Amino acid sequence: MSPPDAGADRIARAFAGHGRRAALMPYLMGGYPDVAASRECAAAAAACGADLIELGVPFSDPLADGPVIHAAGTRALAAGVTPDDVLSVCESVGQRIPVILMVYANVVLNKGIEVYTRRAAAAGAAGLIVPDLPHEESAELRAACGAAGLALVPLVAPTTPESRLAEIGSDARGFVYAVSLTGTTGERSELPPELKAMVERVRASTAAPVAVGFGISTPDQARAVGELADGVIVGSRVVRAAGEGGARAVEELVSEFAAALA
Repeated sequence: MSPPDAGADRIARAFAGHGRRAALMPYLMGGYPDVAASRECAAAAAACGADLIELGVPFSDPLADGPVIHAAGTRALAAGVTPDDVLSVCESVGQRIPVILMVYANVVLNKGIEVYTRRAAAAGAAGLIVPDLPHEESAELRAACGAAGLALVPLVAPTTPESRLAEIGSDARGFVYAVSLTGTTGERSELPPELKAMVERVRASTAAPVAVGFGISTPDQARAVGELADGVIVGSRVVRAAGEGGARAVEELVSEFAAALA
């Protein structure tokens, strides 16, 4: 079993050691466009500038996912991709770079909280993001993650009230995922004007790094977010690249985002 803070420590080192405006965290859908290609895409991202990887676990009712990521997950499920397949993708790259699994609560509950967290840790994961698990119901999973050496990374939204933000921030492990806008993931033409104020609110609530995701789709947007936050998460644009051109397209795109944050 890993030390209790092993995942959080790995994540902290990734945020501290990038030497750029902010850490870069591309999102990839596990098993998309297929399991072998998913491993290649993860390796490409790790080799060309990613500091961490957010790896999605396909789910039938992904409430946080916009059209691109939803379609990728649907295709992966139709091809028979399982949560264990995604853990095999994590295992292929998890010793090289911190991998945070983005997994819906029913996947974890179906396996059993302790079983899933132990398997994730054994596959080299550094943490979990569970977007449909309310903070008020997260204590059991947070404890299991801690026992397995994983960080349970919380999400906060622009609508999160101050009192709840303080509770989430104090319990945060690894980093706080600041959702830049209300709604689902997806490429946007511009950043929300209130993002700076939101990041400042989140920073005031926690000692953990703050990473911003949802809607970041161009290197210029990443550069702007990197001036505000500790980390930049790029999802739909990277998933689209994986589907259109596989590992080579992911390598080119992640390199562009890394250069923008230099």
